[in-house]
Amino acid sequence: MSKTTTDPTVELDDFYLVDDEELDTQANKFLTFKTGKESYGISIEDIIEIIELQKIIQVPDTPDYVKGVINLRGKIIPVMDVRLRFHLETREYDDRTCIVVVKVKENTIGFIVDTVEEVVEIFEDNITSPPHFKNNGTVRNDYIKGMGKADDQVKILLDVERIMFDDELECLSKLNLEPSVN
Repeated sequence: MSKTTTDPTVELDDFYLVDDEELDTQANKFLTFKTGKESYGISIEDIIEIIELQKIIQVPDTPDYVKGVINLRGKIIPVMDVRLRFHLETREYDDRTCIVVVKVKENTIGFIVDTVEEVVEIFEDNITSPPHFKNNGTVRNDYIKGMGKADDQVKILLDVERIMFDDELECLSKLNLEPSVN
C-alpha cells in the first residue's frame, strides 16, 4: 500500500514510523515527482524531507543549475534545479514547486522539482535497466538507476549519488555548511 501526499511541507517521518522490521521495506519505496513532462523517482532511503520553496541565496561562481543555498533550521544547504540539471526548459516557480532534501554521500542537498507526486512501491522485478543511447559522449544518463513500472506508468528512477560528477559534488559540499559557534 502506497501513501500519497500533495502537501510539499510534509516530512517523510509523517509517512513512516521506522523500526527494525520496516527498514527492509523501504528498499522498494520511491518518492515520485514531476519535472517537465516526466515522472521521476528517488529511493525513500535517500530522502531527508520535503519542504516548500523558500528564499534562495545566490552564490557566485557555481554551475547554472545550482540556484544557491537555503537556511534550513540553521543548516546551510545548497539547492539545485533539477530542470536545469537535466537541460530542460526553464519555467517560473509556482506554489507546487518544492525542494526535496536528500543525503548524497556525506552532503545534504536540495533538489528543486516541479511538483511532488506520491510514494510508490516498485519491486525489483518491475525495474528495468535504463535505455542506452548511442551518442558522442555529450549525453549522460548514468544517473538513471532504472525504469520503474508502477501501475500503468513508467517512472525514471534516479541515483542521487550520480546526478552530479564528483567535482560538482565537491563544489556543493563547500556550500553545505553548519553555522559556526562564536
